[in-house]
Amino acid sequence: MLNVAIVAGGDSGEYGISIKSGKQVELHIDKTLFCPFLIEIKGKNWNYRVGLKKFPIDKNDFSLTIGRRRVRFDVVFIAIHGTPGENGRLQGYFDILGIPYTSCDVTTSAITFNKSFCKDVVRSYGINTAKSLHLFKGGVNAEARILADLALPVFVKPNNGGSSVGMSKVNEKRELKPALEKAFHEDSEILVEEFIKGRELTCGVLRLEGKIITFPVTEIIPKKEYFDYEAKYMKGMAEEVVPADISNQQSDLCQNISRLLYEKLNCKGVVRFDYIFTGEEFYFLEVNTVPGLTAASIVPKMALAHGWSFTELITFLIKEVLEIRN
Repeated sequence: MLNVAIVAGGDSGEYGISIKSGKQVELHIDKTLFCPFLIEIKGKNWNYRVGLKKFPIDKNDFSLTIGRRRVRFDVVFIAIHGTPGENGRLQGYFDILGIPYTSCDVTTSAITFNKSFCKDVVRSYGINTAKSLHLFKGGVNAEARILADLALPVFVKPNNGGSSVGMSKVNEKRELKPALEKAFHEDSEILVEEFIKGRELTCGVLRLEGKIITFPVTEIIPKKEYFDYEAKYMKGMAEEVVPADISNQQSDLCQNISRLLYEKLNCKGVVRFDYIFTGEEFYFLEVNTVPGLTAASIVPKMALAHGWSFTELITFLIKEVLEIRN
């Protein structure tokens, strides 16, 4: 039986969601094939818990000692949203140790985690993106630059982060300053994007036995003005329509774009591409290389619509990284 370290937590505002994702993976993993260990990471504290007792990870080789038993891991299931699990830092560590993991590699993780850099790369492949500004803390005349270069309304968000933590929609000039302060509280750099009116669609993608698989395109319909943190994780605050009520041609186009980006960005594991659909064109928003896997998350729902249980999805992801073929 293979030992699987499920790493969750991290050092961002997504800590709580990541712990929930990790626990869901631990709950649904096929225990006839894998022996799971949920490792909680917070700063320098990396621990495996049994009740109230903590067993620290030896970072020299990412091993675990429980009594007289020394546990070494065959594979790592990365369930950390945000730093250090989604930006490439953990990936580099595991690469040095030679331990395989279920996510994108260092380079892809670093580029895609930076929303502005990722948009530049995606745009180079001919994919539509919203007009935007990349701003850094300490810069001058941020409000003036935004008002001069972009048309309101705009979204203001941390450039490195997810789950809409620190994001605001700015409809009027007076809302700009508090939105900037909120975003800069979460990150030293921010992205300001022009609002594009349309429907929010998302597509999950993974590679299985060398073939890129796309899940059914899903529409996200928030009960609030936009799909913010509360709408993502509070029950009843958003509706996810799987599959989305769009034509087969539109669905195929979205899946084809997602398949192209998965390949061009050299993605691994399951990722989720988010778009705004105007009715005629798709505008790329971002890619989630470690998407949520909580009970309320979209990817498990997509997998189910595709015909896979959550347990099967986890099994496929682990087997793929270990190149185990049925």
